[in-house]
Amino acid sequence: MPVLSDRQIRELVTIEPFEESVKRPGRISFGVSSYGYDVRVGTRFKIFTPTPRTGGITVVDPKNFSPDLFVEVDCAAFKTDHVVIPPNSFALCETVEHFDIPRNVLVLCVGKSTYARCGIIVNVTPLEPEWRGRVTLEISNTTPLPARVYANEGIAQFVFLKADQVCERSYADKGGKYQDQGGLTLPKVD
Repeated sequence: MPVLSDRQIRELVTIEPFEESVKRPGRISFGVSSYGYDVRVGTRFKIFTPTPRTGGITVVDPKNFSPDLFVEVDCAAFKTDHVVIPPNSFALCETVEHFDIPRNVLVLCVGKSTYARCGIIVNVTPLEPEWRGRVTLEISNTTPLPARVYANEGIAQFVFLKADQVCERSYADKGGKYQDQGGLTLPKVD
Protein backbone atom coordinates (compact mmCIF):
# COMPACT_ATOMS: atom_id res chain seq x y z
CA MET A 1 0.00 0.00 0.00
CA PRO A 2 1.65 3.26 -1.06
CA VAL A 3 1.47 6.32 1.16
CA LEU A 4 -0.53 9.24 -0.30
CA SER A 5 1.32 12.46 -1.12
CA ASP A 6 -0.02 15.85 -0.08
CA ARG A 7 -1.53 16.31 -3.58
CA GLN A 8 -3.26 12.91 -3.44
CA ILE A 9 -4.65 13.63 0.04
CA ARG A 10 -6.25 16.83 -1.31
CA GLU A 11 -7.74 14.91 -4.26
CA LEU A 12 -8.99 11.75 -2.54
CA VAL A 13 -9.79 12.45 1.11
CA THR A 14 -12.41 14.86 2.40
CA ILE A 15 -11.10 16.80 5.40
CA GLU A 16 -13.17 19.68 6.78
CA PRO A 17 -11.88 22.18 7.67
CA PHE A 18 -8.78 21.59 5.54
CA GLU A 19 -5.65 23.53 6.48
CA GLU A 20 -2.51 24.08 4.46
CA SER A 21 0.88 23.65 6.06
CA VAL A 22 2.10 27.10 7.01
CA LYS A 23 4.35 28.44 9.76
CA ARG A 24 2.35 29.42 12.82
CA PRO A 25 4.88 30.85 15.29
CA GLY A 26 4.27 29.79 18.88
CA ARG A 27 1.80 27.03 17.89
CA ILE A 28 2.15 23.28 17.46
CA SER A 29 1.94 22.64 13.71
CA PHE A 30 -1.13 21.32 11.93
CA GLY A 31 -2.41 20.90 8.39
CA VAL A 32 -1.20 19.04 5.33
CA SER A 33 2.32 17.59 5.47
CA SER A 34 4.53 15.80 2.95
CA TYR A 35 2.79 12.42 3.28
CA GLY A 36 0.05 12.99 5.81
CA TYR A 37 -2.13 15.46 7.64
CA ASP A 38 -1.48 16.85 11.13
CA VAL A 39 -4.82 16.98 12.94
CA ARG A 40 -5.79 19.47 15.62
CA VAL A 41 -7.28 18.59 18.96
CA GLY A 42 -10.58 20.34 19.62
CA THR A 43 -11.69 22.13 22.77
CA ARG A 44 -13.64 19.27 24.43
CA PHE A 45 -11.83 16.77 26.64
CA LYS A 46 -12.85 13.98 28.99
CA ILE A 47 -10.08 13.59 31.54
CA PHE A 48 -9.79 10.28 33.36
CA THR A 49 -10.21 10.75 37.09
CA PRO A 50 -10.62 7.47 38.97
CA THR A 51 -13.07 7.77 41.81
CA PRO A 52 -13.09 5.22 44.63
CA ARG A 53 -16.32 3.32 45.04
CA THR A 54 -17.56 1.84 48.24
CA GLY A 55 -17.11 -1.89 48.47
CA GLY A 56 -14.10 -2.28 46.20
CA ILE A 57 -11.85 -1.01 43.47
CA THR A 58 -13.28 0.55 40.34
CA VAL A 59 -12.48 -1.50 37.25
CA VAL A 60 -12.43 -0.05 33.75
CA ASP A 61 -14.65 -2.36 31.70
CA PRO A 62 -15.13 -1.74 27.96
CA LYS A 63 -18.36 -3.80 28.02
CA ASN A 64 -19.80 -1.80 30.90
CA PHE A 65 -18.03 1.53 30.71
CA SER A 66 -18.91 4.13 33.30
CA PRO A 67 -18.84 7.74 32.06
CA ASP A 68 -18.40 8.93 35.66
CA LEU A 69 -14.71 7.95 35.38
CA PHE A 70 -14.17 11.19 33.43
CA VAL A 71 -14.46 14.87 34.12
CA GLU A 72 -15.50 16.84 31.05
CA VAL A 73 -13.60 20.03 30.27
CA ASP A 74 -14.45 22.42 27.46
CA CYS A 75 -11.65 24.92 26.92
CA ALA A 76 -13.99 27.28 25.07
CA ALA A 77 -16.41 27.41 28.02
CA PHE A 78 -13.57 28.01 30.48
CA LYS A 79 -11.91 30.52 28.14
CA THR A 80 -8.57 28.73 28.24
CA ASP A 81 -6.31 27.42 25.49
CA HIS A 82 -5.25 24.19 27.21
CA VAL A 83 -6.11 21.33 29.55
CA VAL A 84 -3.90 19.62 32.11
CA ILE A 85 -3.78 15.83 32.13
CA PRO A 86 -2.87 14.37 35.54
CA PRO A 87 0.32 12.29 35.94
CA ASN A 88 0.11 8.72 34.58
CA SER A 89 -3.41 9.36 33.31
CA PHE A 90 -5.13 10.05 30.03
CA ALA A 91 -7.82 12.07 28.33
CA LEU A 92 -10.18 11.48 25.44
CA CYS A 93 -10.61 14.32 22.99
CA GLU A 94 -11.94 15.02 19.52
CA THR A 95 -10.32 16.33 16.38
CA VAL A 96 -11.30 19.68 14.93
CA GLU A 97 -11.38 18.02 11.51
CA HIS A 98 -14.13 15.82 10.11
CA PHE A 99 -12.97 13.02 7.79
CA ASP A 100 -14.57 11.07 4.96
CA ILE A 101 -12.24 8.22 4.02
CA PRO A 102 -12.47 6.70 0.50
CA ARG A 103 -13.12 2.99 0.03
CA ASN A 104 -9.53 2.31 -1.07
CA VAL A 105 -7.73 4.20 1.73
CA LEU A 106 -6.69 3.19 5.26
CA VAL A 107 -5.52 5.82 7.76
CA LEU A 108 -2.98 5.28 10.54
CA CYS A 109 -2.30 7.72 13.38
CA VAL A 110 1.06 8.57 14.92
CA GLY A 111 1.85 11.11 17.61
CA LYS A 112 3.64 14.39 16.97
CA SER A 113 7.24 14.56 18.13
CA THR A 114 6.72 17.79 20.07
CA TYR A 115 4.34 16.00 22.46
CA ALA A 116 6.14 12.61 22.32
CA ARG A 117 9.32 14.29 23.57
CA CYS A 118 7.32 15.41 26.60
CA GLY A 119 6.06 11.88 27.36
CA ILE A 120 2.63 12.49 25.84
CA ILE A 121 1.43 9.67 23.60
CA VAL A 122 -1.52 9.82 21.18
CA ASN A 123 -3.46 6.69 20.24
CA VAL A 124 -6.24 6.06 17.78
CA THR A 125 -7.20 2.90 15.97
CA PRO A 126 -6.96 2.94 12.17
CA LEU A 127 -9.63 4.79 10.23
CA GLU A 128 -10.98 2.07 7.97
CA PRO A 129 -12.12 2.53 4.38
CA GLU A 130 -15.37 4.56 4.20
CA TRP A 131 -15.17 5.68 7.84
CA ARG A 132 -16.70 9.15 8.41
CA GLY A 133 -16.77 11.56 11.33
CA ARG A 134 -14.69 13.50 13.79
CA VAL A 135 -12.06 11.31 15.41
CA THR A 136 -11.91 10.48 19.11
CA LEU A 137 -8.28 10.37 20.25
CA GLU A 138 -6.69 9.13 23.46
CA ILE A 139 -3.89 11.25 24.88
CA SER A 140 -1.80 9.46 27.51
CA ASN A 141 0.42 11.32 29.94
CA THR A 142 3.15 8.77 30.68
CA THR A 143 5.08 11.12 32.98
CA PRO A 144 4.90 11.45 36.78
CA LEU A 145 4.04 15.15 36.28
CA PRO A 146 0.92 16.98 35.07
CA ALA A 147 1.01 17.63 31.30
CA ARG A 148 -0.47 20.48 29.30
CA VAL A 149 -2.23 19.89 25.95
CA TYR A 150 -3.19 22.85 23.76
CA ALA A 151 -6.64 23.05 22.17
CA ASN A 152 -6.94 23.94 18.47
CA GLU A 153 -3.30 23.01 17.80
CA GLY A 154 -1.61 19.98 16.26
CA ILE A 155 -1.76 16.71 18.23
CA ALA A 156 -1.12 13.82 15.80
CA GLN A 157 -0.32 12.99 12.20
CA PHE A 158 -2.59 10.85 10.06
CA VAL A 159 -0.85 8.80 7.38
CA PHE A 160 -3.01 7.76 4.42
CA LEU A 161 -2.34 4.42 2.70
CA LYS A 162 -3.92 3.74 -0.69
CA ALA A 163 -4.71 0.16 -1.73
CA ASP A 164 -4.34 -1.06 -5.29
CA GLN A 165 -8.00 -2.09 -5.23
CA VAL A 166 -11.04 -1.25 -3.12
CA CYS A 167 -11.73 -3.39 -0.08
CA GLU A 168 -14.39 -6.09 -0.18
CA ARG A 169 -16.11 -4.85 2.98
CA SER A 170 -15.75 -1.29 4.23
CA TYR A 171 -16.52 0.21 7.65
CA ALA A 172 -19.75 1.61 6.19
CA ASP A 173 -20.71 -1.83 4.83
CA LYS A 174 -20.26 -3.31 8.33
CA GLY A 175 -22.39 -0.57 9.88
CA GLY A 176 -19.51 0.27 12.23
CA LYS A 177 -20.61 1.52 15.65
CA TYR A 178 -18.46 4.67 15.47
CA GLN A 179 -19.59 5.65 11.97
CA ASP A 180 -20.57 9.33 11.64
CA GLN A 181 -19.61 10.13 15.23
CA GLY A 182 -19.83 13.83 15.87
CA GLY A 183 -16.76 13.87 18.04
CA LEU A 184 -15.70 12.71 21.46
CA THR A 185 -17.34 9.28 21.83
CA LEU A 186 -16.92 6.92 24.78
CA PRO A 187 -16.35 3.18 24.27
CA LYS A 188 -19.37 1.06 23.41
CA VAL A 189 -20.11 -2.55 22.57
CA ASP A 190 -22.94 -3.50 20.23
